[in-house]
Amino acid sequence: MCESNQLSTDKILLATVDLVSKLQPKLPAKHLDIGSGTGELIKLLREKMEIESTACDYTSALMKLDIKVDVVNLNTEKLPYADNSFDIVTMTEVVEHLEHYRETLQEAYRVLRKDGILVVSTPNILNLKSRIRFLFFGFYNLFGPLHFKESNLHTTGGHITPISLFYLVHSFVDAGFSEIQIRIDKRQKSSLLWLVFLYFPIKFFSALLMRKEKDTYKTIDEHNESFVKKINSLDILLGRTIIVGGRK
Repeated sequence: MCESNQLSTDKILLATVDLVSKLQPKLPAKHLDIGSGTGELIKLLREKMEIESTACDYTSALMKLDIKVDVVNLNTEKLPYADNSFDIVTMTEVVEHLEHYRETLQEAYRVLRKDGILVVSTPNILNLKSRIRFLFFGFYNLFGPLHFKESNLHTTGGHITPISLFYLVHSFVDAGFSEIQIRIDKRQKSSLLWLVFLYFPIKFFSALLMRKEKDTYKTIDEHNESFVKKINSLDILLGRTIIVGGRK
């Protein structure tokens, strides 16, 4: 099921466009937008670079551009495209709606050409506002209690899969991507107050725990250490949305 990015804001879309540009795709490029929604990301990318876009979503009803939408349910179907078909794949505010997001990233890898790029955004459940909400309420920010059998797929009512930064990066690498890059859309003012009280305790105790993970449990090595450290960086403690990109 290809979800809409109707919940995306300008800052998320602009950060996605910026990361696509930083990864320097070969141009002209064939582009697949999974969760194309109204088509706003396609429009922004067209203004920035020479691309031919294909739209994919769980419905065609949201699209405002004059472009055909391939309707697919990614919870039960694979992407309906041949191997090595695209130079760019984007998924803004999609993976949190999917039951099997890792399989979808593997599908994105399959349909990308060699040196093609994937850029994905999802709510940052590790910002301080979200961490505090989980501590006291048991639900991350933008992942509240869901109605049974009544999920509205293109709203937060369809947010069924909270994914933290490390596990999103892990799924990229597991699918075969390299040159992983990370961005946020903006820093939240609502997390700044918590930062004043929690920044130094987080840094202190995370350093102790990292040492134990490395020396005792052997879970941290030279391949994943930088990404483990990233989860307590200022960007992740304050960022509203994470944007991750990688190259095939």
